[in-house]
Amino acid sequence: MEFIPKNHPEINYGKIGVLIINLGTPDATDYWSIRKYLKEFLSDRRVIDINKYLWWIILNIIILTFRPSKTAKAYKAIWNLDKNESPLKTYTRSQAEALQEDFKEVDIFWSMRYGNPSIGSVLKAMRDKGIDRILIFPLYPQYAAATTATVNDKVFEELSKMRWQPSIRTMPPFFDNPLYIEALNSSVQKHIEALEWKPEILLTSYHGLPKRYLDLGDPYHCHCHKTTRLLKEKFNYFSGETILAFQSRFGPEEWLKPYTEETVINLAKNGCESLAILSPAFISDCVETLEEINIGIKEVFFENGGKNFTLIPCLNDSIDGITLLRELVVNELKGWVKFK
Repeated sequence: MEFIPKNHPEINYGKIGVLIINLGTPDATDYWSIRKYLKEFLSDRRVIDINKYLWWIILNIIILTFRPSKTAKAYKAIWNLDKNESPLKTYTRSQAEALQEDFKEVDIFWSMRYGNPSIGSVLKAMRDKGIDRILIFPLYPQYAAATTATVNDKVFEELSKMRWQPSIRTMPPFFDNPLYIEALNSSVQKHIEALEWKPEILLTSYHGLPKRYLDLGDPYHCHCHKTTRLLKEKFNYFSGETILAFQSRFGPEEWLKPYTEETVINLAKNGCESLAILSPAFISDCVETLEEINIGIKEVFFENGGKNFTLIPCLNDSIDGITLLRELVVNELKGWVKFK
């Protein structure tokens, strides 16, 4: 760098990084930590887009008064006591560390859309390290404005505060990527073959959205259906029926149907005794899978006559999961990095 004048401030640049971003997590399970997390999450206009003045009243006076206690109970049921953090944070960190072991040419960072580590703090750390080309990797296979888009929104909001911005690429949705479908298929096969019983039904349960979002043009519903269809085409070891439903409904508005809880109740009442559930929209296990499905929905299934129930884990930091993430990163970094 002989062209730099003497006494010029040190310049740190020229590195390439990847930032994997997951949904988010509270810092702890107490009322105020949960309230802080819910306020950030539910204040996002990509998530809740009704009249902002009406929503402010509902959120701050009603929801943030009563919901933190209920949500805290759910998190306490699945909290990683060894690390004093949510499983989502544990798995996301582990995914980043596993990717870093595979990549010597790039630096891997991780953050949360809501909660900590925040996108802003991690982007600053990356910039301070001399990273001026960044691949933003929202860990959402299916695109939705309330997931992928809000991650990108937040990234560019934080970039607007920087004098010297890094160059940015964003990971496209990979709901129909053959590598993703094969990773899911491998995970399902290993899990089912290890059971002492055979599921009659495999339910693919996706996080729900208001139906209105579909009507406004959000492709999430279509992405989910295609993922399940492509996955079904891979099955040569499972002779049962594969169906789809949507979970985590919130509020009085109509959401994408069929609803997971209603579907499971009807299955049990109509004679289904053995049920397996997979949540393809989540790359990492979280409160929606470990508590909502594996505790709440499981209980509902048994209460209505079911006998055998299993939740197929998310890809997490499994070999299949890390292989998928690595190949997606390699593909999106073409032109920036020549991998050996």
